Amino acid sequence: MGRPEILAPAGSREALTAAVRCGANAVYLGGKSLSARQNARNFDPDELKEAVDYCHLRDVKVYLTLNTLVTDSQQPLLKQAAQEALAAGVDAVLVQDLGVLRFLRDCCPDLPLHASTQMVVHNLPSAKAAVDLGCSRVVLARECSREEIKNITDHCGAETEVFVHGALCMSLSGQCYLSSMIGRRSGNRGLCAQPCRLPFAGSQREYSLSLKDMSLVEQLPDLAGLGVASFKIEGRMKRPEYVAAAVTACRNALEGRPVDFDKLMAVFSRSGFTQNYYLGKPSVDMFGIRQKEDVTAATNKLLSGFEGLYRNEMPLVPVDMTLKLAEGQPAMLQLTDDRGNKAAREGEVPQTAINRPTDEALARRSLEKTGGTPYYLRNLNCSIDEGLMMPVSALNGLRSAALEKLNALRSSQRNEYTFLPEECFVPEQKAGSAPVEPALRIRLQKADRFSPEMVKQAQMIILPWQELAKVERWERYPEKFAAEVPNMLFDGQWPKMMEGMNALKEKGLRHAAVANLGAIQPLKQLGLTLHGTFNLNLTNSTAVAEYARLGLADSELSIELAMHQAKTVVRGMPLGLVAYGYLPLMYTRSCPIRGAKGCGSCTGRGVLTDRMGNRFTVDCVDRRHSRLLNMVPLSLSDRMADLRGLDFATLYFTHETAEECLQVLQAFRSGQGTSGKRTGGLYYREEL
Repeated sequence: MGRPEILAPAGSREALTAAVRCGANAVYLGGKSLSARQNARNFDPDELKEAVDYCHLRDVKVYLTLNTLVTDSQQPLLKQAAQEALAAGVDAVLVQDLGVLRFLRDCCPDLPLHASTQMVVHNLPSAKAAVDLGCSRVVLARECSREEIKNITDHCGAETEVFVHGALCMSLSGQCYLSSMIGRRSGNRGLCAQPCRLPFAGSQREYSLSLKDMSLVEQLPDLAGLGVASFKIEGRMKRPEYVAAAVTACRNALEGRPVDFDKLMAVFSRSGFTQNYYLGKPSVDMFGIRQKEDVTAATNKLLSGFEGLYRNEMPLVPVDMTLKLAEGQPAMLQLTDDRGNKAAREGEVPQTAINRPTDEALARRSLEKTGGTPYYLRNLNCSIDEGLMMPVSALNGLRSAALEKLNALRSSQRNEYTFLPEECFVPEQKAGSAPVEPALRIRLQKADRFSPEMVKQAQMIILPWQELAKVERWERYPEKFAAEVPNMLFDGQWPKMMEGMNALKEKGLRHAAVANLGAIQPLKQLGLTLHGTFNLNLTNSTAVAEYARLGLADSELSIELAMHQAKTVVRGMPLGLVAYGYLPLMYTRSCPIRGAKGCGSCTGRGVLTDRMGNRFTVDCVDRRHSRLLNMVPLSLSDRMADLRGLDFATLYFTHETAEECLQVLQAFRSGQGTSGKRTGGLYYREEL
């Protein structure tokens, strides 16, 4: 393969210009809707066309982000955004939502699709699943190590794209609900308010949810050797000077020139940079905030220096020129670009030379002056009769006229795609009707929370696969128990998980709860009945139908839906909602309560306190990953009537005692409210 592309963020036209003029091979940008950075300036339809034309003229690709979750009411908006993307001729579209992916795959069959990092592609099975769904490229999670990147790149069957510079989210992208739950601004809907950058004090540090920015600029040659196709720079909310600095640093690193990391850090950083995820060493030195020194380092003088990097046009496009000067005939200049386009212009008739005739050296001096254009002279072929002279002004005019014609040719060559709205999939209601009262399902974190009476009172009891094996005589009720496979499972953990699931299957396991796209196919091959969790982020009818097609028997809907939205989703399979629980707000590979010496004597649970005094539990999953839980539980025990029309409701227990689990279960059975503080979550707030 060729050299990997440098992919730059373009949150504005100024940032796009900076990216292109500093040497980016591709840019990614958003329209005015359905983009994961809704607060960037972004591009309206006319601006999008202009941006694509500007980039394509310079051999730079444009990827449009349609990488948010959508609801059924937004389907017309999705159709409009797709039509705008096709009209502009973008080179690919990034998607998160499987409903969006299905829509684009059916209606725009020749439009390249990329799996956004928010699709939670962090292991080989999830990458393969995205490829099977039609994605030609997968954007890997920032948490992936070098070995994990290599394994996915070697075996997924598509291009891989890796973030190499910019901000690190504390949570696995696509699995963060903090901003939506405490501020009603969903990161999955492009409106993240970044509350993680505010103080969250724990036993180790005041800012326990804020990571340093990542920078793998030094590792670019190594990543290129791994076969990574695209090096992605984060920052659609950043200034053009930041884009210029980051693109220039990546170009220098790839081309063997020194990189000034002090200046790169000064233009934007949070207490420096980190490479720990890439090195496979998540630790406390990854944490950092935007300090006063970081802000003052980015002086106007420094920023103006980076502005100079993109003040002038960069010659990016090679052009071969053929000049013909023949006695008594108009001068002829023909240009041939890297796409095979040919542009020819005639000039005035050459004069008889009085002093010095025009030769190849004199012609080259005029023809190579392509400054102010995106072109540079690669090869020159001259056919000049002896004794002829062409004034410099005439040669310059001939060059300018030919380049202008070439511009017109290149600008008219927009990607053309098929749009087949009649082929768009229309979800159909599954035969049958939902029960009058939704069945209750119980999800337990630990086996010692299980009580035998739960078997009678719950439709299903779900435990992490490691914990299910600890429940005595669960095999007597194979239709009642399901083994849960976590949403965060990196490649090194797959063999142990599959070995454990096989062992459970041999003992009679029939059901599994899946929280990540990648788990569906491997567990389906075991012959298990699969049940989706809220982590799959189902927010629309098409996504529901797509997951049903992939093999789910039923699924929880997203916890970010309003109640009326959830109840109007077309039931392509049985659907439910989480009705109780200290909901996970973040899933992290870098533990926020971990000390300098590692886990040490940690009991697997800690507390973070925000600036308002609210206490959030941090729950260790497996000494590799942790979750931040909401400060108060969701509880709909006295609102079960609102869930009528849905098939089931899940009681999601985490750190509750066995006695507390039974008390909550009884409250739901009796229709009484649970004790203490509680929340209705996002179910009763305005639509996000």
